[in-house]
Amino acid sequence: MTEYLSMWLNYANFSDRTNLRGYWMAFLFNFIIGVALGIIITIIPFLTFFAWIFSLAALVPSLAIIVRRLNDAGKEWYNIFWAFLPLVGLIILIVLLCQPSAAKSGGRTV
Repeated sequence: MTEYLSMWLNYANFSDRTNLRGYWMAFLFNFIIGVALGIIITIIPFLTFFAWIFSLAALVPSLAIIVRRLNDAGKEWYNIFWAFLPLVGLIILIVLLCQPSAAKSGGRTV
């Protein structure tokens, strides 16, 4: 849970680093909340507005943690654009996000 809170507290921090565990735990919590919201809006459709609000609110923190994870793996921030390439790009991005931390100076781990 601390990794997920760290994602929200560092919502606009694109320069530091996030370790492998920190990224995937934040991803897991975000995924679980998304699934729960999906189930809730199928039962109570007028709550769709809240799912949209959560999705918009989580957009910048999610991008920031991906960029910090890429920084930690020794990759450049613009590798995030692989996500726009259907299927293959998403696989490439997941492989990059699974890379171990690089011994790189500068930037603190968040």
